[in-house]
Amino acid sequence: MSTAKKDHIITTAIELFAEKGFEGSSIRDLATRADVNVAMVNYYFGSKDKLFEAIVEHKAAFMRGKLDEIAANPKLDELEKMNLVIENYVEKVLSQPSFHKILYQELLRAERQTMHDNIIRIFVKNTQTVREIIEQGIKKKIFRKVDPQLTVASMMGTINQVMLSKAMCAMLLEGNKSFSPYTDPAFKTRLIKHIKQVMHAHLLQK
Repeated sequence: MSTAKKDHIITTAIELFAEKGFEGSSIRDLATRADVNVAMVNYYFGSKDKLFEAIVEHKAAFMRGKLDEIAANPKLDELEKMNLVIENYVEKVLSQPSFHKILYQELLRAERQTMHDNIIRIFVKNTQTVREIIEQGIKKKIFRKVDPQLTVASMMGTINQVMLSKAMCAMLLEGNKSFSPYTDPAFKTRLIKHIKQVMHAHLLQK
C-alpha cells in the first residue's frame, strides 16, 4: 500500500473515530468512508486496535522528529530547548483536537489493556527525550534538582487539560461556552506564555 493511501486511511479513521467514537466505528464504516475495501484495511492493520496503534505511532513519530531535532541542536541551551518543546506540544494539541480527544477517551477506558500498554510505550519514546533535556539541564546546573518525570507530566497535563474538557476550559478561562481554545490564536499565545512561566519558576535555580 502506498504511503499516500495509508495516510488517507489513517486520516479518515481519525475523523470517523472522533465523530462516532472508537466503539461506535467499524472497519466496514472506515472502508466505506475511505473508499477502500475491508480486506485492504484488515490486511495492512490487522484489527481496529492495531489501526488505532498505527494512528498513534503515525502522530507520535512526527512529534518525535521535532523533539529529537530540538534536543540535538548545539546552538540551544536547555532552557531554550524546553521553550521550544512547550511551543511544539501546544501547537500539536491545539491543531489536532479530534485525534487527542479520541486518544484520551480510549486511555481512560478500562478495556483493551494490551492496546493501552502499546500506546503508552509509543509515548514513552517522546517523553524520554524531554526528560533527557531536563536531566542535562540539571547536570549543567541550568536547572535545579527537580523530578524530571513529574515535570514532564505536569507540563503535558496542563496542555492536555485544555483538550480534554473544552466546556470546562471555556467556563474557567473565558466564561463563554462558545469559546474554542483550538481556534483562538490569542489563547494559544496565552497558554504557551503561562506554561513557560510555570516551567521557568519550577526549573530555574533560585
